Amino acid sequence: MYDLIIIGAGAAGLTCAYTANGFKKKVLLLDKGLPGGTCTWSGCIPSKALINIGKDIHTAKKYSPSINIDTTKIMNDVRGVIKEIYSHESPEILKNDGITFKQGESIKLIDPKTVQIDGVDYQGKNIIVSTGTSPFIPPLEGLEKVNYLTNQNLFKLEKLPKSIIILGGGAIGVEMAQCLNRLGTEVHLIERAPRILIRENEELVDILSQTLIKEGVNIYVNTNTISVKQDNKIITLDIEINKEKKKIQAEALLVSVGRVPNVKNLGLDELGLKYNSKGIEVDKYLRTNINNIYSVGDVTGPYQFSHMANYQGILAVKNIFLPIKKKTDYSNISWCTFTSPELASRGLPNLNKKETKIYSYGRNQSERTMTKKDDIFEMRVETGYKKEILEVKLLAERAGEIISSFQIAATNHVTLDKFSSVIFPHPSYSEILGNLGKKAYVDKLLENPIIKMFIK
Repeated sequence: MYDLIIIGAGAAGLTCAYTANGFKKKVLLLDKGLPGGTCTWSGCIPSKALINIGKDIHTAKKYSPSINIDTTKIMNDVRGVIKEIYSHESPEILKNDGITFKQGESIKLIDPKTVQIDGVDYQGKNIIVSTGTSPFIPPLEGLEKVNYLTNQNLFKLEKLPKSIIILGGGAIGVEMAQCLNRLGTEVHLIERAPRILIRENEELVDILSQTLIKEGVNIYVNTNTISVKQDNKIITLDIEINKEKKKIQAEALLVSVGRVPNVKNLGLDELGLKYNSKGIEVDKYLRTNINNIYSVGDVTGPYQFSHMANYQGILAVKNIFLPIKKKTDYSNISWCTFTSPELASRGLPNLNKKETKIYSYGRNQSERTMTKKDDIFEMRVETGYKKEILEVKLLAERAGEIISSFQIAATNHVTLDKFSSVIFPHPSYSEILGNLGKKAYVDKLLENPIIKMFIK
């Protein structure tokens, strides 16, 4: 009998497996595909590889507009990156590390301590479900007759299309819209909401939208999709904007309108394990309604990020094998959309606005940002009464790296004014944190009752 059986070998499952293995537990990891999941094969890794190539070409075109782009070589390079990442998490690597991996077409929970894969039963004292999500396919008229793309097959293309329609202005859609446009594909980005990236800061999204449009991306918001059809190599999408009907044509169609949890054919109903449209239901300890079965990652939510999957995976394994249980804490969550510039956020909205203050910082306030032509830098840092770091919104190159400093500080209860005493290298993006810290430090002094008395 295994100490732990994990269903799903993506980011969450691998984290669970290695954490339990570190506790010297006997681990069985199961998946219908190869280890790595969406992140390695069709998400984080290939998309960032393609984005990096697009960024290099875009930069080069500023000084040499007539660059010849070989997208066949580009896609081969992207798959080379996937192969390199996979080489660190293959079944052979897992076996050498002491983790048993089995791949099969059918994986099903039989009872609280039995998992069946391709007709063979395995026993486990504890089970973690980390099956992830799949692309949501909308009920769009004619779509079933179209050879459309999703993130699952986009990176398998031998070469990039000359034109593409992207349904969905979320993170995946926007990242791919800019990236493909930079690689020579004519892009039409369709979004039903009033703007792309609807959950992000409106002011910063407006700046990013104008950047994409300036680069050549065609963005359609407040747009309803009516139907789609394909004739030979041409796809035609019928849309409606402000009651006006239009047709958009392209060689390819990428569907990126959301994700659905992978809960089908797992035996959840027969076992009585609770789930809903958002995924498997868990308590604050990541335990399902069945005591020895836990669930982590995208299939559980509430946030579909690989770094959140890692966090949940470690926490779930600790809660299974350690005597002291810890609750989930999402107050210090952070995320990033990897456009150029990147759009990063940290922290959850603060409902008590009376005692907060927002510190802003722009491109013209930093010598480092001014050294790069057309660089964009917009930062909003919301602090509490004691200058504790609450929400941070940042639109900038390397925003995902810069915001990590705020994440470290907030997680360890370091207030913004403490940044004022840190000596940062000049000129650097990190130096901006020190400048914000100096502002907060002065404000904190002026807000001190004793200092106020002396000033008067």
